[in-house]
Amino acid sequence: MTAITFNLNSIVQITDEQFYQLCRENPDVKFERNAEGEIIVMPPTGGETGRRNAGFTADFVIWNRTYKLGEVFDSSTCFKLPNAANRSPDIAWIKKERWDALTPQDKAKFPPIAPDFVLELMSPSDDLKETQVKMREYIDNQVKLGWLINPQSKQVEIYRQAKPVEILNSPTQLSGEDILPGFILDLGIVWN
Repeated sequence: MTAITFNLNSIVQITDEQFYQLCRENPDVKFERNAEGEIIVMPPTGGETGRRNAGFTADFVIWNRTYKLGEVFDSSTCFKLPNAANRSPDIAWIKKERWDALTPQDKAKFPPIAPDFVLELMSPSDDLKETQVKMREYIDNQVKLGWLINPQSKQVEIYRQAKPVEILNSPTQLSGEDILPGFILDLGIVWN
């Protein structure tokens, strides 16, 4: 199952509030919206991808509870990026000061902020080129560090601002660098 994109722009221009309501009225469907306003219906993940993603999320939560530097978000969180796209990375993290600067109303809906860090975990149904475009979009919209983990090819693509994409083959771990100080992601659950 692949993502399905709907272009309704010639029929209706969906506002931010209408997109939010569409998502709320259809809680069993995961929607994203690209910068052109097209609605993307995201397929659910399979068991292996869900298991891996849950393990990664747990690692981030444990690290964040120890260091208390920000907030961790799961794949259900939709962010309004500066280019007007609404995206839901598999894992996102935002520095505490940036999150705390948002209003309670901004925090309650789709936060109008680009995360400092994003992780996308490829599932067998994901299209690599489309996911790479999404990763580039994150970086172009103020995300500082992004990891695209592809279990099928055993590769990780690391995205950073103003730098070329770094590709690692079968790495055993990833460092959070200066964005996620002290964080090390063990990739054993991905390659096994």
